[in-house]
Amino acid sequence: MNDNRVYLFDSTLRDGAQTQGVDFNVADKTAIAQDLDSLGIDYIEGGWPGANPTDDAFFANLPKLKHAKFAAFGMTRRPGRSTDNDPGLSAILDTKTPCACIFGKTWDFHVKVALEIDMDENVAMIADSIAHVKEKAGEALFDAEHFFDGYKANPEYALKCITSAYKAGARWIVLCDTNGGTLPDEIEQIIAEVIKHVPGDHLGIHCHDDTGNAVANSLAAVRAGVRQIQGTLNGLGERCGNANLISIIPSLILKMGFETGISKKNLAKLTQASHALDERLNRAPNRGAPYVGESAFAHKGGVHVSAVEKDPKCYEHIEPEVVGNSRRIVVSDQSGKSNILAMFRNIGLEVDGKDPKVTRLVEQVKELEFAGYAYDGAEASFELLARRALQTVPEYFSLSSFRVIDERRWNARGELVTLSEATIKANVNGQQFMTVSEGNGPVNALDSALRDVLLPIYPEVEDIKLVDYKVRILTPSDATGAVTRVMIESSDAKSARWSTVGVSSNIIDASYAALRDAIVYKLYRDAAKPGGTLNV
Repeated sequence: MNDNRVYLFDSTLRDGAQTQGVDFNVADKTAIAQDLDSLGIDYIEGGWPGANPTDDAFFANLPKLKHAKFAAFGMTRRPGRSTDNDPGLSAILDTKTPCACIFGKTWDFHVKVALEIDMDENVAMIADSIAHVKEKAGEALFDAEHFFDGYKANPEYALKCITSAYKAGARWIVLCDTNGGTLPDEIEQIIAEVIKHVPGDHLGIHCHDDTGNAVANSLAAVRAGVRQIQGTLNGLGERCGNANLISIIPSLILKMGFETGISKKNLAKLTQASHALDERLNRAPNRGAPYVGESAFAHKGGVHVSAVEKDPKCYEHIEPEVVGNSRRIVVSDQSGKSNILAMFRNIGLEVDGKDPKVTRLVEQVKELEFAGYAYDGAEASFELLARRALQTVPEYFSLSSFRVIDERRWNARGELVTLSEATIKANVNGQQFMTVSEGNGPVNALDSALRDVLLPIYPEVEDIKLVDYKVRILTPSDATGAVTRVMIESSDAKSARWSTVGVSSNIIDASYAALRDAIVYKLYRDAAKPGGTLNV
């Protein structure tokens, strides 16, 4: 076995499903498993057969994998039962997966208080179960639950438990920091002792993130000699989550020089895999996520940008493209001309830095941000602002006026009814339009009215979807009359995302400004013809 090879075991489909607010269906589990397999993960834990109908349905029709092995999860035989007569073990083996991961107690406290059995009986349960799974399935993994707590309390007994599993034929003994309370130095010290009893190429690590150290603990374990890491995509998991494989994988490969089943080509899929899971969960990706976040390689200060332009290594620890990410130059009141020019290059514009329009744009950005705009989180609005400064954005439509009416009443059945109605007067290619539309709130009503006018002319508008809507009070001392900033994140059928911003003392006006930019950006990006073709 190559001592430089680390095996990756993903438990998103089980551990990740324990995240508050996450509920995978069979289609979700299938799609996630295929993404993990495409990435190059070695083991995919499919769930706990017999625990719930979803896992049973998933194991009944497992997707075919090209690289990874499916593992079924469960527990050791119960006290007083034989392995042949234990329904839990039978459910695992009935899945016909090529390997199975079973957990057992290694903390004497749990054996005495939770199981209420003799400590030697617990050791026998572990050994019997591992031997049975190895014989029937071919490969057995033992998750040593609460191992580090057990080792601290009674090292002799904790070691006795895992060595019994090793001698019974377990391919991997996985040391679990189940409550996430162990620190990296403790991990290394304890594993150094464990390796004297179980070789490192048969040891795995499974960390929870309750102290924020799950990634560090996992890497420390590898440095100490462990050769399998268990974790989840984006660190999903109960309480504070599990070790985040999205952060662990590039650190292992790029920083520590270890080999995994993930090729250089597939490493570039990392950002896509992370964002695909967030999309499936219908939540916005973490902008600040290491390696794959939108802000992971974003540069804001003008001095930073000048340095990055000369040599990215000044402020970037890796090339963002290696993990499928990209560099972003954001603009703010800290920005200088270098930010603006770098942003232009990112959007495909080569501009003379001596052009007075660029100098004016820098000052305009600072003035607008002083008024409350924030372009470091609204790149689409900035691009439109910049392109307008260079007179390159067509006027697709203009609004002469709009009016929004909100109604709140009780109907004849005593039910509360809230309704918004928007009236707009718009001009498209010299033609005047007036339309009225209702919606679930003023922004929805405005959006509906605009679409009524624009869709027959610009079919590109049809697939725009509002993904997120945020409001921030900028002048809280003004109470309900405060200036507000509205940020809107939009997406389309191509899975593209873009953010826009509007600022006003009137929240509806601020919302309209952000909504207008979202539509104009989509039309510009899709190269819509100004004025379009009216389809009636």
